[in-house]
Amino acid sequence: MQTIGILGGGQLARMLALAGAPLGLRFLVVDSAADACAGQVAPLLRADWRDFDKLEEFARHIDVATFDFENVPADTAHWLTEHTRVFPNPRALATSQDRLAEKTLFQRIGLETPAFAAVDSRDELAHAVERIGTPAILKTRRLGYDGKGQFRLKSPADVDAAWAALGGAPSILEAFVPFERELSVIAVRSREGEFRAYPLTQNWHADGILSASLAPAPESDALAPLAYAHARRIAEELDYVGTFALELFVQDGRLLGNEMAPRVHNSGHWTIEGVACSQFENHLRAVLGLPLGDTTPRGLSVMLNWIGELPAAGPVLREADAHWHDYGKEPRAGRKVGHATVCAADAAELAERLDRIGGALGREAQVAPVLAALGA
Repeated sequence: MQTIGILGGGQLARMLALAGAPLGLRFLVVDSAADACAGQVAPLLRADWRDFDKLEEFARHIDVATFDFENVPADTAHWLTEHTRVFPNPRALATSQDRLAEKTLFQRIGLETPAFAAVDSRDELAHAVERIGTPAILKTRRLGYDGKGQFRLKSPADVDAAWAALGGAPSILEAFVPFERELSVIAVRSREGEFRAYPLTQNWHADGILSASLAPAPESDALAPLAYAHARRIAEELDYVGTFALELFVQDGRLLGNEMAPRVHNSGHWTIEGVACSQFENHLRAVLGLPLGDTTPRGLSVMLNWIGELPAAGPVLREADAHWHDYGKEPRAGRKVGHATVCAADAAELAERLDRIGGALGREAQVAPVLAALGA
């Protein structure tokens, strides 16, 4: 029986452990928080990312290490490679941690991006605004996620406010993209180089946090081959092993690279019920050197993210082929505390179920864009 070590003890680690149980796998999770929710389903070792004595103990008890959190310091990942196998590799982790390196990678493999410029001073920000124009978004190069570490400049007059808001941290200025929709590719590559991708997923956000995902994304057949090709090239360029997400904007029929996440991803949660082999199981297969599983959808699926607090489960569980996930977290504003996935054979059936759930929960605004995409 093999033991998987997971750095990060959030809901992604929790779902990895749940997916691995039928495979006979054991898990050891390391996190600095005593109440990390993955600790409810797997042994938890409490340690800081630079507590190398504890991490050495962690490495002794596992066969392979992986991540549920991309902001583990890259030097910690490098240190771990001297003590155990680590997937994805530290270079992939480091690239995704730095928005400038990430965008540069996208351009190198032929994926278009919004115009961008590195910003390391207030004067560089002013020059970047002159070149790129406004509206634009200033983002910290590192550590930002779920809308954090960002400031939107509406005009050049916002330069000082933007620089102050990000605290003078090394940043990247990106042209604002009036995109038509946002898609993601959840892809997986094995240790042997086998590559698979799930259907394109359409995503909606509220306050910078994923609110809902629909898969397969409507009217995406023409875009899928290019999206998959970009994902494959990124994986091969980084010698990536495991599941990852590539987030894309669609503008005038073009795909623009937004960012990648070197881990299983929120927009792929629907795969637990919507596909024979979920993103979580495929990640485990990949890092263990096992054959990858089928990524063909069983029908259509919608994932609804619960942020801050859980709504009542009854209206969801009353529906056929609807599934409830409680992450075991204490409610807190802006915190991902659970999700629901609703599946159906066709768009009309899915829309009916989703409309009933939205009305019963008072979540009409959350389900409205999904219903519109379904043609309801």
